[in-house]
Amino acid sequence: MSIDKTEIPIEKFQFIDNNYLASEHIDAPLYSYWKSVFRKFFSSKLAIVALIIMIFVVLMSFFQPMFSGYDLTDVSGIDDFDARYNPPSAKFWFGTDGDGKSLFDAVWAGARTSISIGILGTLICEVLGVIIGAIWGNSKRVDRLMLEIYNIISNVPQLLVVIVLSYVFGAGFWNLLFAMTCTSWFKTAYLIRVQVMIMRDREYNLASHTLGTKTWRLIVKNIFPYLVSIIMTNIAIQLPEFISYEVFLSFLGVGLSADTPSLGRIINQYSLNMTNYPYLFWIPVIVLALVTVSLYLVGQRLADASDPRAHM
Repeated sequence: MSIDKTEIPIEKFQFIDNNYLASEHIDAPLYSYWKSVFRKFFSSKLAIVALIIMIFVVLMSFFQPMFSGYDLTDVSGIDDFDARYNPPSAKFWFGTDGDGKSLFDAVWAGARTSISIGILGTLICEVLGVIIGAIWGNSKRVDRLMLEIYNIISNVPQLLVVIVLSYVFGAGFWNLLFAMTCTSWFKTAYLIRVQVMIMRDREYNLASHTLGTKTWRLIVKNIFPYLVSIIMTNIAIQLPEFISYEVFLSFLGVGLSADTPSLGRIINQYSLNMTNYPYLFWIPVIVLALVTVSLYLVGQRLADASDPRAHM
């Protein structure tokens, strides 16, 4: 049945020609994973504040000691009574200690050591844990062997392992780093192993494997993209944890050599001045809190933003 166009009021309707190319046009905006991640991350004011604090603390920790020339063993100012126990002021921002040394220089030199160990330890554990965990979750033979090793190691307190290895290998930055990462990567590997085993048995991965896709390509292309948020969450937990371990061990006098500054060593050294000169104790504690809390908040928010389900 044909329609007579002259019978329809033009002011209400208008006929258009069919455009088959327009029907193929996708109106949905282009999706970029990392743009969505950063958009989600910067939507949180708390995350922005934590990021600013983290950047400031890290930059001060790595660049300020380059210009201060701080030396933990230098006591040349001990005879200058005017330089001793000065409270925070415009001249001495964090004050000075009983040796006449600037607490401002000491805090940032110690923070550099603590942050360096935290970053390197986390990097080592994540790289080893992700690679070995991926192999662990895809091989039944490796799984049987690694589970027995993991069951033994997981029942030994990690702090005890670190202390024993620190005494065995002696004091030193790299020795302490080795002691802290020697068994820590097993937790990351076990976490990745569980996630890989969950992902590998999904229908699209079984179909891809049946069609001849190599195992390494299956892991990299089909499984790892879904593990980004899990890996980021693990980093957000491990980074402050390593810093806390280092500070605690340095507080006990274990791990680092005598000439290496550390926040833990500074806190231990000035803990006796908590009553008479409280700034010597509380300023390093506050800096330590800023370091760990800001790193955790930024890492946790980035982990949440990297979850594709949060982009909907």
